[in-house]
Amino acid sequence: MKNRLTPGLLKGALAAGFILAAAASVQAQKTTQFTRQDTLRGAITPERVWWDLTHYDLNVRVNPADSTIRGVNTIQYKVLTPNQLMQIDLQEPMNIQKITQNGKPLEFKRDGNAFFVKLTEKQQAGALNKVEVYYGGKPQVSTNPPWSGGLTWKKDANGKPFIANSNQGDGASMWWPCKDHMYDEPDSMKISVTVPKDLMDVSNGRLRGVNENKDGTKTYHWAVVNPINNYGVNVNIADYAHFGEKYKGEKGDLDCNYYVLKYNLDKAKEQFKQVGMMLKAFEHWFGPYPFYEDGYKLVEVPYLGMEHQSSVTYGNKYKNGYLGKDLSGTGWGLKFDFIIIHESGHEWFANNITYKDIADMWIHESFTAYSESLYLDYHFGKKAANEYIIGTRANIQNDRPVIGSYNVNNMGSGDMYPKGANMLHTLRHLLNNDEKWREILRGLNQEFYHQTVTTQQIENYLSKQIGRNLTPVFDQYLRDVRIPKLEYKISGKNLSYRWANTVEGFDMPVRVYLNGKETMLEPTTAWKEIKAGKRPNLKVDENFYVTSGKVAGN
Repeated sequence: MKNRLTPGLLKGALAAGFILAAAASVQAQKTTQFTRQDTLRGAITPERVWWDLTHYDLNVRVNPADSTIRGVNTIQYKVLTPNQLMQIDLQEPMNIQKITQNGKPLEFKRDGNAFFVKLTEKQQAGALNKVEVYYGGKPQVSTNPPWSGGLTWKKDANGKPFIANSNQGDGASMWWPCKDHMYDEPDSMKISVTVPKDLMDVSNGRLRGVNENKDGTKTYHWAVVNPINNYGVNVNIADYAHFGEKYKGEKGDLDCNYYVLKYNLDKAKEQFKQVGMMLKAFEHWFGPYPFYEDGYKLVEVPYLGMEHQSSVTYGNKYKNGYLGKDLSGTGWGLKFDFIIIHESGHEWFANNITYKDIADMWIHESFTAYSESLYLDYHFGKKAANEYIIGTRANIQNDRPVIGSYNVNNMGSGDMYPKGANMLHTLRHLLNNDEKWREILRGLNQEFYHQTVTTQQIENYLSKQIGRNLTPVFDQYLRDVRIPKLEYKISGKNLSYRWANTVEGFDMPVRVYLNGKETMLEPTTAWKEIKAGKRPNLKVDENFYVTSGKVAGN
């Protein structure tokens, strides 16, 4: 992709919440003490900005016997402006052994997890160049995947190695050298993984071939022909069984391939029937699956799951709900397998539309948490969808803003899942036109197809399409922790109302039932008054994520 500079469960059930919410909480602990390493990781540094990723050719050998990785990544790039210093990222304890360009070794210096490479050949604007980065070591082991980044080295029930990576937030550079910032994606990628011959590797894209090597290993060659975000790149290594199907979707036949532990094959064939249901619902709401050329895969892994592009990982133990629990407390969360639906929803929001800066992670998680209710809406009706999304409000902490700090690799609050989803649900009911809302969601995936984006781009698009300046609404729900309160008072036949507990200028319309009659109010932070008839009675539509309260009259 061109440089566009462009898990809380029910209370009392599980302490952590939606995918990565716990990681977001941990990350947020250092919001006031950022370091040079945070900046090198999170900023578009001078040593990054001058070159545009075009292709990665990643070739790695994974050795389960000693938990090591070694290999080479060939990085192809286009020179935007001449510069002789390039930043490449690889985290300790991994190490770069050699970097070459056109066969000539290059000097480089390490600064923590960043390597600064001195290029000897003149970098001319417009030129398409390559560097080869040779590396190896024992990558960090994830202590709590997927909430802590790294590799997971497990054994299946038969004692065979069961290995996978998960590294959103912590960075792809935990296990391979790359330009580890989300603003820039390669247009395509090759991934070649060498493993012991009795194992299989499943990675992103399509399998182009398998080589049998003389040393008792096999090399699996995968190719991705679409832009891909770096944390979405994965290796999944196990004694897999494979089955598949073709889904007849909006853009024709979509190849769906499933890789599961052999003794789980029968369970998978039953549980994975939900994939077709997911695709039917999400293509309706969001538009065509964004990666027909690379296909869709669901791959069993030794952790809960992640949204790796075209290689979605699954570890929900073949249960509906979230490990058998209902996030909403309504019963509707047990109508679907949370990991299949949620993580696949990320193919549209995270992999198709990707944040430039992790501070804007709500773009991924709010829309995808909201997609759970849209799945219910499509298959079980709007009442089910409304009840589910409202039920998830019990998980909102309102501890800190949903948007994090920019340029330092800092996530916002884990509220980006339930609170962000309820913000979007509120906007849908503010608009009060379901077909128009569907057009907006599909339009997002067209307007920002295969792009990295900022919060401002998404906010502006939603404001334009809804036909209202929603800046105060986004400021309220994404940048503030207070929940708007509709205050009202009654004096005779008159009803006065206003917004309280809000940011300055908050003026979101709200649907109420006044004496049982549906009415749309346009409150501001100043009192307004209307004639309401005898003994006025007011109730706020519960689909709006607000509170309300009667105050004493004059």
